[in-house]
Amino acid sequence: MKKNMGAIDRVLRLLIAVGFVVLYLTDVVTGTWGIVMLIVALIFVVTSFISFCPLYLPFGISTCRKSKS
Repeated sequence: MKKNMGAIDRVLRLLIAVGFVVLYLTDVVTGTWGIVMLIVALIFVVTSFISFCPLYLPFGISTCRKSKS
């Protein structure tokens, strides 16, 4: 897997994931929507740590900086 996520993208995903977990734990969002948010938060955390987003692939999106050659 070639990395396709830059540092800012990774940090934003982690912050959003933390926000989703906080909303769930404080009972702001409950039920089915709460579970969906937790699953999305888990996906955001995993993709942030591996620096690869499978949804970017078919669209050719990359937020990584281009290396100078």
